[in-house]
Amino acid sequence: MATSIATVAFEGIRAVPVDVQVQISPGFPRFNIVGLPDKAVGESRERVRAALIASGLALPAKHISVNLAPADLPKEGSHYDLPIALALMAAMGAIPADMLDKYFVLGELALDGRISRVPGILPAAIAANGEERGIICPAACGPEAAWAGGEIDIIAVESLFALVNHLAGRQIAARPVPQKALAVEGEEDLADIKGQELARRALEIAAAGGHNFLMVGPPGAGKSMLAQRLPSILPPLDPREMLDVSMIASIAGTLRNGALSDRRPFRAPHHSASMAALVGGGHNARPGEVSLAHNGVLFLDELPEFQPQVLDSLRQPLESGQTVIARANAKVTYPARVQLVAAMNPCKCGMAGTPGHTCRRGDKCAADYQGRISGPFLDRIDIRIDVPAVSAADMIGRGGGEGEASASVAARVARARKIQRDRYLALGAEGVFTNAAASSRIIEAVVDPDAESRALLLRAAEAFSLSARAYHRVLKVARTLADLSGSEAVKKTHIAEALSYRLNMTAA
Repeated sequence: MATSIATVAFEGIRAVPVDVQVQISPGFPRFNIVGLPDKAVGESRERVRAALIASGLALPAKHISVNLAPADLPKEGSHYDLPIALALMAAMGAIPADMLDKYFVLGELALDGRISRVPGILPAAIAANGEERGIICPAACGPEAAWAGGEIDIIAVESLFALVNHLAGRQIAARPVPQKALAVEGEEDLADIKGQELARRALEIAAAGGHNFLMVGPPGAGKSMLAQRLPSILPPLDPREMLDVSMIASIAGTLRNGALSDRRPFRAPHHSASMAALVGGGHNARPGEVSLAHNGVLFLDELPEFQPQVLDSLRQPLESGQTVIARANAKVTYPARVQLVAAMNPCKCGMAGTPGHTCRRGDKCAADYQGRISGPFLDRIDIRIDVPAVSAADMIGRGGGEGEASASVAARVARARKIQRDRYLALGAEGVFTNAAASSRIIEAVVDPDAESRALLLRAAEAFSLSARAYHRVLKVARTLADLSGSEAVKKTHIAEALSYRLNMTAA
């Protein structure tokens, strides 16, 4: 007779139920695991054997078969250790087989019987709650599982021995409580930026509308400082966004102590990052940087130094808001709705256009360097500005504390974002909360430029050969400018300023 314990496999951030079936039968002593296990699952034989011995149990000298059903679904990860061990214990009569029928079980076993942290607990707990089940997980993951709902039954224990005591009623484990990450002390503030009024203005516009943003300027101009302070003016994640972000972090194993944070993600991969690192992939189809930055900021510094094919792999996620990783035996989808912020030098030597500097290669230096970025990729950037160098003399002359603090800018951004959220909710645009995320049909309806603005747009489109995508992105930025100023209508001045950010990019 076979005993079974329920656990899950992961397809993206979706938890798929898996049945761990164990049968102990007479025959030559052998411990087999079948059902498309990967190497980590196959190695669980030794971890389970040692953990049971440490807990006072020994495997019988019989033929042990473990089947992970459905058998055609690939099984990856170490979280199958605990369900295999419990199914074996039930088959041996050490625990009642029916006691665990209403639970999903996940956990990695140490050789001494301790239950170690595993990734994916949050989506597994949400799936368990959806099926009216409880979840058994490592104690370190308990606060993470508690976010799935107050009604879900959670057993979070330190060891196999503690779990047996809990099930027997000898020592009941306390139910974990959800934890929220504390605010970061000493967060970067826009007040640290001296000068760069145009860049600060563009950063505020980008934050208000969720627009992709490119800064071009010489080394030391403050591009990275500006980008790093963008999260300080963005509104916090709402509960639904926080859950989505945290499920991705849970799958990636980056949730610290099971505590969720309402701070928007900020990811800044190095320019040597591979395509798999940026968009996701690898042997286990893990989420990439663009998915880890979901509902937050993806910052690409030294933009032309990234491999061109790696940058172009971001074109689809930037449009669709998701990445699709296709393999011969599986297709995994991860959310990837990000705000792209990029920074670059104007040329290889970094000083093109700087007053008093003459490059030995002339204009060819800047043309070759900027030519590493494809036109279709640049077409997906809404705002492009030049960030000139600020000299030490300027900084000394300005004194300290002159810049506007992030709190003041964040208040204006929050007001503009609320206007956008209310607008798109009233229009029934599901999942659209910023101007940057609005479709072309919707943005045309909410902008509806007057005759003067249309004439200006037409002249710009003809003079600079604007694409249809560029036209709609100008409208989105103009709508954001109107929202920041509290204007119901999009005026010619808003269109003109939006065009200035777009044409600055076209000129490059």
